[in-house]
Amino acid sequence: MYFLMNSNKMFFMFILLFSTLISISSNSWFGCWIGLEINLLSFIPLISNSKNLFSSEASLKYFLIQSIASINFLFIFLNKMLFSNFEMNNYISIMMNSTLLMKMGSAPFHFWFPNIMEGLSWMNCFILMTWQKISPMILLSYFFFNKFLIFILTINVIIGAIGGLNQTSLRKLLAFSSINNLGWMLFSIMISETLWMFYFFFYSLLNSIMCLLFFMLNIYFINQLFIINFNNMIKISLLINFLSLGGLPPFIGFFPKWMVINFLLKNKFFILTFIFIMMSLIMLLYYIRIIYSSFMFNYLKLKWFKILFKNKFFNLINFFSMISMLGLIISTFFFI
Repeated sequence: MYFLMNSNKMFFMFILLFSTLISISSNSWFGCWIGLEINLLSFIPLISNSKNLFSSEASLKYFLIQSIASINFLFIFLNKMLFSNFEMNNYISIMMNSTLLMKMGSAPFHFWFPNIMEGLSWMNCFILMTWQKISPMILLSYFFFNKFLIFILTINVIIGAIGGLNQTSLRKLLAFSSINNLGWMLFSIMISETLWMFYFFFYSLLNSIMCLLFFMLNIYFINQLFIINFNNMIKISLLINFLSLGGLPPFIGFFPKWMVINFLLKNKFFILTFIFIMMSLIMLLYYIRIIYSSFMFNYLKLKWFKILFKNKFFNLINFFSMISMLGLIISTFFFI
């Protein structure tokens, strides 16, 4: 809502959207780099807030990390442009891929990602988890180093699942969930860009529902979900969308994962399939633990507790929850 009321924020939001389009539609590496830099410089004013020390710290950390990645990126392709005898060997390929992986918050360059998420509002968290991953991932698809990327996506899936086990902050929990899903997305973009777009669309949809729910409930930590005065429908919506984000079969979140697993099995990646499925089960474990606690533990509402829930938003959440539950069943009629 704040973006719609503030003209400065709207301006930077507009630049953020177009900088990604500049980056992915450019026909040179220099143009791609310019798009990434404009994207960085438009996102920092969106996340910085002089009244909030955490967001100021987050914007500074984000600037430093992205600048380091951009310098490496610039160094590699300038050498390629200036020196005709510059060879793109395995080490250079790993460096090129690593800079883009650092930009999207992939493991093992993920340490900045949960810390920065902790200092952001839910709207900014949503942008960082979804839109900010588009341009580095598309650029990565232009220049793969397959063996390195399979190793990276395996680490992503494992760290994303295990890292979320001991978190009490919902923003950090979604950050580790994002790292886990990044492993799935990296593999889907190695298969085809169409499958990646398909996976990314469903991931963004589920993330938007979760961020909207937490924004309207004004919730940032797990223990805030135990409040007795919550409407049961809100808790059921949380249950449905958490399980869908984890990829439990009756829900729509399982659909893109199902397609990736099918491809893995057809190409005899049996060990990778086992790792992917087991790590998804660990993620479901901590999602179910949160939901179970919110249903079973209760305490009285504080007087200053504020819920920004409006009827129209509640209907919207119910509609999305229904899509999440019935989407997989409906999709079987279209994808036979």
